[in-house]
Amino acid sequence: MQVLSFLLLIAMGIAVMILSLILDYLWARVLPVRFLYYILRFPGVVVHECSHILGCLLTGAEVQKVVLFSEGGGSVTYARPKIPLLGDVIISTAPVFCIPLVLAFCTWVFAQYLGCIFPVFPFPPDSTNMPGGAVTVIFRMFDANIVTRFDPWFILYLYLTLSLILSVAPSLQDLKNAAIGITLIVVAGILVYLSGIPAAISILDDLTYVIGTGFSLCLVPGMIALAVSLPAIIWYSCTHRHG
Repeated sequence: MQVLSFLLLIAMGIAVMILSLILDYLWARVLPVRFLYYILRFPGVVVHECSHILGCLLTGAEVQKVVLFSEGGGSVTYARPKIPLLGDVIISTAPVFCIPLVLAFCTWVFAQYLGCIFPVFPFPPDSTNMPGGAVTVIFRMFDANIVTRFDPWFILYLYLTLSLILSVAPSLQDLKNAAIGITLIVVAGILVYLSGIPAAISILDDLTYVIGTGFSLCLVPGMIALAVSLPAIIWYSCTHRHG
């Protein structure tokens, strides 16, 4: 059961990356003014690049140049990491794991200090009712913060959430490294569970839950954003086709 939960976490991470790519593609074409797209992407891109920097620090790679945001996105140039093979993988995949954690932290801050209402997700990441239960909670969240009691801070939360989701997906080069990283993580995780070492399994269980919750916070709102985006992209396509 623990192995299945771990594999579900990996599947959720892949789904989040795919959803991020799709949403970024749609919003880049729907927004009529490019500047609005830059505003939408700004927080997420900054967190994305900071995640790469964190990966560099963890692997001993010297950061040579940092562009937190530009018209083409951001970039981090770094020297070879001191950890062979895994170093590049950790740096490349850092945003896939850091951004969901940042989103989970933002949710906590907005709930604890800014008065937003977030119903407790009624599932651990391995629950079979995760998709339906999560969607129900998301709609309750919108009802509590917009319909029942309008909270302007919740609008800021939605903006940050969408920006972060759009920035989860790695670049093409990072995606190649991410594929290697995901394979290594799956193998390592399975080996930990097969080892039967209680302390190692407990640590991996805690990481699985925290990261899985972050993935859920990306995945479910992202699916809702995709549903909202599709009519916009259809309208945009029809308008430009007839124009």
